[in-house]
Amino acid sequence: MRALVFHEPKSISVDDVARPQPQQGEALVRVAAAAICHSDIRVYNGLKHAKPGVIPGHEIAGVVEEAGDGVRGVAEGDRVVVCPIVACGRCPFCLRGLRHRCQERQTLGYDGDGGLAEYVLAPASLVASGHLLPVPDGLALDRASLTEPLACVLNSLETCAVGAGASLVIIGGGPMGLLHLLLARHLGAGKVIVSEPEEERANVARRLGASAVIDPAREDLAAAVRERTQGLGADAAVVTAGLADVVADSLACVRPLGVVNLFAGFPPETSVPFDPNVVHYAEIRLTGSQNASLDQYRRVLQLLPGLPEIDEVTTHRFPLAEATEAYAVRLRGEGLKSMVVME
Repeated sequence: MRALVFHEPKSISVDDVARPQPQQGEALVRVAAAAICHSDIRVYNGLKHAKPGVIPGHEIAGVVEEAGDGVRGVAEGDRVVVCPIVACGRCPFCLRGLRHRCQERQTLGYDGDGGLAEYVLAPASLVASGHLLPVPDGLALDRASLTEPLACVLNSLETCAVGAGASLVIIGGGPMGLLHLLLARHLGAGKVIVSEPEEERANVARRLGASAVIDPAREDLAAAVRERTQGLGADAAVVTAGLADVVADSLACVRPLGVVNLFAGFPPETSVPFDPNVVHYAEIRLTGSQNASLDQYRRVLQLLPGLPEIDEVTTHRFPLAEATEAYAVRLRGEGLKSMVVME
């Protein structure tokens, strides 16, 4: 079969590789679509680890092609989204249902072969854990492949307790920032303010319903937020751009007892300067979120049919033969999210 292979930082290629054969408890999924995550770009740039020779891709939707002996819960022909986490099932986090925090976690696309290929093999433990989730009728598989990033966004918003009427600042209007905007709006948030200096992305944020879009290079972000929140500050701020200098800005945007969530990954050894008294005296909760629980994946799948606007976040689609270009457009900063769609 054909697959995109990560060889080492700055080196990927579409190659012929052996098609996996499902063994006891395993399932082979014929990939319909796999989206490119910024984490994949970070791996390419050597800022995040992946196993040399691995097939990237952890945002995956497809159809079960073949089920090995003993597989229960899925059958050949089922349309599924792959939750790419392979968890041990026995550590303290797994026992609490938090498999994404598993102490022995392996992830398809980093530690094992992922979905930028014609087929992806779901390991037995992944299948047995229910990590092949059924796609609702009528939901296109390319949109369904965005379940993983949107589940991460749901985890972020729930970490910040963003619900009906809450005010939110999103720092960064890239793909993940825009997914925060869409989902926050869908969940009934009140004012949603996006900080984004790039005009093209700012315009997309406006179209997708941002209450205001602030260019932090031209306007004081914290002052602009206070002006729009009766002088108090927002209930929460989410940092979706891994830039050290925006963390202090995010702390200045929230009210006393507000929440700041570091959603983005930062370059290794990043040092973030901020005044701890801002956190102390205002009792601000500074936290982070990464990945999502299986329940959040499940709930996002039920939301996706009612979020047609999400398709606007995917600006580039490529066949598998051109999968390297899906990386290239992101590296050039063109558009928003890119996706590989199988023919």
